[in-house]
Amino acid sequence: MKKPTAKIREEIARLQEQLKQAETRDAERIGRIALRAGIGEIEIEEADLLSAFEEVASRFRGETKPAQGRKPATTPPNGAGEAAGQSAEA
Repeated sequence: MKKPTAKIREEIARLQEQLKQAETRDAERIGRIALRAGIGEIEIEEADLLSAFEEVASRFRGETKPAQGRKPATTPPNGAGEAAGQSAEA
């Protein structure tokens, strides 16, 4: 039996809220760690900081090449932009 469209929309809205909460938790965790490491006190361009975070992520994923030359997404995955001082609403 097929689900009514309204039920599917409700489920999508619920899942989007769960995703938003998970991204916020991730961003807060990463932000706290970055601040403890002293990132907040360094004057660095956002693109350079994003590149450095991508290199760290690739290192821990076990990738052989650093993630260079990638264009930053408008909304970084897992709210990473929020950890770098960007707001999700911006």
